[in-house]
Amino acid sequence: MARHGRVRRALRGLPWLVGISILVAALAAAWPAVAGSGMDVTVSVDGYEEAVRTSRSSVAQLLTDLGVRVRPEDRVTPGLDTPVTPGMAVTVRRARLGAVEADGTTFTAYTHAGDAGGLLADVGLDVTPHDELWMAGSQVAREAPLAVPATPGQPARHSSVQGRAWAGHEPQPVRLSVRRAVPLVVDDGSVPFTIFTTAPTVGEALLREQVTVFLGDGVQPALGSRVQAGMRVMIQRSKPVLVTADRRTVQTRTRGRTVGDALVELGVVVSGNDRVTPALATSVRDNTLIKVVRVLETMEVERDPISFASVSVPDAEMEIDNQRLVQPGDTGEHRRRYKVTAVDGQEISRLMLDDWVAAEPITRVVAYGTKIVPRSMDTPDGPITYWRKMRVYATSYSPERSGTPKSAPWYGLTRIGLPARKGLVGVDPTVIPLGTRLYVPGYGMAMAADTGNGLFGRWLDLGYSDHDFELWYWWIDVYVLDPPPANVRWVLPNWPQYPDRGGNRAPIKVQ
Repeated sequence: MARHGRVRRALRGLPWLVGISILVAALAAAWPAVAGSGMDVTVSVDGYEEAVRTSRSSVAQLLTDLGVRVRPEDRVTPGLDTPVTPGMAVTVRRARLGAVEADGTTFTAYTHAGDAGGLLADVGLDVTPHDELWMAGSQVAREAPLAVPATPGQPARHSSVQGRAWAGHEPQPVRLSVRRAVPLVVDDGSVPFTIFTTAPTVGEALLREQVTVFLGDGVQPALGSRVQAGMRVMIQRSKPVLVTADRRTVQTRTRGRTVGDALVELGVVVSGNDRVTPALATSVRDNTLIKVVRVLETMEVERDPISFASVSVPDAEMEIDNQRLVQPGDTGEHRRRYKVTAVDGQEISRLMLDDWVAAEPITRVVAYGTKIVPRSMDTPDGPITYWRKMRVYATSYSPERSGTPKSAPWYGLTRIGLPARKGLVGVDPTVIPLGTRLYVPGYGMAMAADTGNGLFGRWLDLGYSDHDFELWYWWIDVYVLDPPPANVRWVLPNWPQYPDRGGNRAPIKVQ
């Protein structure tokens, strides 16, 4: 029974469905006739033109059908209420959104302005010639066009009606910013003047206005200070000066009022003796020449050594040819004090104030033995008694080897007048007196009988005849035989001399 009830209800609604279907079919059959009654018109939106066919009675309806949204600021020709006629040309100029940032506020308006100045007029904003206009990251003039290229990678915005010529070409908004110039009063010591600037710092503001600031100038507030409206910038001008000091000449600038102030500012220290031209109290003018001459007075002490003397004293308790240091010598010192004056590092005067002996030298005292102790010794030539053993440098000679010409009356004779022969030797008589008896090992008994120009100190020249000559040229010990002479030389010299190849005489080292 329930199933039969649902069928009866469905049959009762069937006439309505049939009626709706018949109405839709009728409208479909009538549509070609309605479309065929439209008009051909030309529509241009922002310069993008397209021919369309419409049956709308007014321009407003036509644009609505085409999906063109019209704002009050847009320009439509002919007007929106104008009836549509065949062949009509409809032109739409859409306004773009313009935004101007200024004074912390954003001003907006839909505008048809073509340049920055027109946009400022549309938003009702006044700017001064000193203000800056910026668009898309660059500073622009009032006459700069507002056309802004599309941002790369930004998709185009499309119309609600796809396929139309103006689809995707909606006017792009434009943004403008205004940087207000603020006044600064600049006072550099002459007549104060006002500048208008948009610079963020005092230094940039002065640079933009071509206000020259030298390194030596003083600026308050500092060049890096932030600019504030109504700020007063004080510039204390420096003056060019030429300073010569410490062997250097520097061209610089200073704010010092006087020469002394300038030197203090430049870090040039002046002492009491220095000479400054011009005087320290002189006012500084442009290109003042300042010269500092350094005058330095110092005290100097010169120290000169005083050599000590050496003396020998006899010691009867000490055997001959021995020595003993009684007192070591020490050098003394002589001092002189000077006042030295130097100008720019060059000494010009030296005045001796006083001199004195700061330390007396100490004499060196050496004791030498005077005690003679005879000693006996057996030799191949027999026993001998000697009182001194002496190390000497022994050479030999004969008459024809002595260098004396044979025509000389004294040729072949010794100093005591005896003919030269073995057993007679040449000596330095200040060391071995003539007539002294000697024993020379390897030579035999001898007597000091001759001298020579080259015999000095402990040099012994052994005599020979021409036929029995033997060559000697070395150091040996000789023995001085008793008795001692009356004039004993207690301290023997420590040097003989011999001729070198050049004829010069040089000391022979005692071995």
